[in-house]
Amino acid sequence: MKTLRKKPKRSLRTILIIWFVLFSVVPLAFVTGYSMIKYEKAIDHELSQRLSGNAREVELILADLLTSIQQKRDRYVRDPSLVYHMAEGDSGTIRNISSQWVKSDNISSLTFFNREGRMLASVFKDEKENVRSFVPVQDAVFLSAKYMAQVKDQREISLAEFGDKQKVNLILISKITGAGGRVVGYMEQVMDLNKLFVGKIKSRLKLELIFFSDNGQAVVASHPDFYLYKKDFFRPYFRPGAEPFFDLNVRSTPYGFLIYPLNWGITKFYVALGASKSEAKAVLKNVNYAFISVVGAVIVLLVLTILVTSSWVLKPLYELVEALQSFESQEQAVTIPVKNDTEIGLLTESFNEMSKKIWVARSDLRKKITELEAANKELKDTQTKLVHSAKMVSLGQLVAGVAHELNNPIGFIYSNMTHLKEYSERLIELAEVAEKDPPKLPALKEEYEFDYIVKDLPKLVASCQDGARRTRDIVLGLRNFSRLEEAKLQEIDVHQSLDTTLNLLQGEIKNRIEIHRQYEPTPLIHCYASQVNQVFMNILSNAVQAIEGSGHIWISTSALKDYKGSKDKRGWVQVSIQDSGKGMSADVLEKIFDPFFTTKGVGQGTGLGLSISYGIVQNHGGEIQARSEVGVGTEFIVIIPVYPPIQEKNPQPMS
Repeated sequence: MKTLRKKPKRSLRTILIIWFVLFSVVPLAFVTGYSMIKYEKAIDHELSQRLSGNAREVELILADLLTSIQQKRDRYVRDPSLVYHMAEGDSGTIRNISSQWVKSDNISSLTFFNREGRMLASVFKDEKENVRSFVPVQDAVFLSAKYMAQVKDQREISLAEFGDKQKVNLILISKITGAGGRVVGYMEQVMDLNKLFVGKIKSRLKLELIFFSDNGQAVVASHPDFYLYKKDFFRPYFRPGAEPFFDLNVRSTPYGFLIYPLNWGITKFYVALGASKSEAKAVLKNVNYAFISVVGAVIVLLVLTILVTSSWVLKPLYELVEALQSFESQEQAVTIPVKNDTEIGLLTESFNEMSKKIWVARSDLRKKITELEAANKELKDTQTKLVHSAKMVSLGQLVAGVAHELNNPIGFIYSNMTHLKEYSERLIELAEVAEKDPPKLPALKEEYEFDYIVKDLPKLVASCQDGARRTRDIVLGLRNFSRLEEAKLQEIDVHQSLDTTLNLLQGEIKNRIEIHRQYEPTPLIHCYASQVNQVFMNILSNAVQAIEGSGHIWISTSALKDYKGSKDKRGWVQVSIQDSGKGMSADVLEKIFDPFFTTKGVGQGTGLGLSISYGIVQNHGGEIQARSEVGVGTEFIVIIPVYPPIQEKNPQPMS
């Protein structure tokens, strides 16, 4: 009997906790996390929009700066002195004139080239804002041919250059024309976008700024810490498809940065504007605290609910479980007190009523079991007698055939013994005469027909040997058929088993039935040999008895690799036994495997042969099929696996 579990596999308290967590804490935690993420994204979106507006303002500042440089350029080229000295190539005078312009105007440098693009003079401010000049003396310096070609087709060209001194050179290159529109030279104006310029923009917008070259390299920034980052630190933000908004800490202060593209003429570069997120982080922190407080309050309420539920619901249930587990050991009905008027109390009352009914039913069941055991014992005794009766009938048929087969060889062995005795006596007497009185030997040999004895004696011995061999084969076949000593699995050859069975039935087959064998190569099968032999004996015996007068029996074997989609790939063996007997109708064919059903006369059969055969084949994991047609004959097909299914213990040999 299976032992009842003392503890449940899953606790109801645990299930209630999981339910409360799934339907209260988890949704609340999800809403909390989702709200926190969405709130932070909303803050970043608002900050990104604000920084985008500031970036457009920076773009306008650069546009105003370009306009200012163009206005100064227009003022310079209207000076007739400049045009004249440019045409004459007077570097000294040009240097003196442009030095005044660099001092008075907010320009980083002015450089002049003649109409061939050769530098005439350059005036610039150094790092200390002192005005200095440069006039090439030995090595000539030329304006880029590419820029000259572009300026010829248009009045001006603007571009930006990125140096290693933390600044961006904003350049405007213009052509200078004289009377009649003839080009007399070129002028390059440079405005430095340096730390001072960036600091002014920072003070105006209250933001941090970083200017990048077109390849993502930081050039000039509003905070010195930005120059400490590695050379390629910011480049991932410039990859195609990258998010233009990113977070960066500046001395432990969180900032949100937005990258915005800028253009200075033909040159494209970028600016990153950053605003502090300290206030937004503080607000987000307070919101998080509020959400966490709500979750904590729900968890406390959950714990209290579980405690109340355990006391009010689970405790009565545990009492019911304990009463059920003790039910088996009690000799009378088990009842438990009803402590409340709720559904739990109704369940307790129902259990008490059920306990009483079960106790009454158990008492009745014990009586029925006793009666069934007695009936079962009586049925087994009756079955044993019937099986014994079937065995005796089969044994009688088998003994009659074997006795008939043994009678012939034993009979002529016995009849030959008389002649052998006579021949041996005469040969002994001839031997004695040859020893004592040789002259009488020829006459005695003629009298005893010595020449005939010499010719007939080997025939008698050979005849006796043949009779003894036939007797031995019959006895050996009978022993191989029964194999009563072998109640374990072993390998057998179905062809040998069929031939042995046919030898035992030779007395009923001889001179009446012709056997047709069609044996194909088959593997050895693992089985209980005596049981399988009994199956073949029952089927072949029925086939012989079904043929009235002369007839035919066809026996064929074959190997099957796969049978009805079975996963056992070790194979099957099929044996077909077909006779030319009178056959059976469909109604009779349906009942041939039923116990005690027989078509033979009274006293000729018990109806257990095919039933026992069917059980033997089933126990071996096989199948037995039958086909029959009245007036044509019957075919039995036995299909047996090479290896029987694994059983808990060896089955007892069936009769």
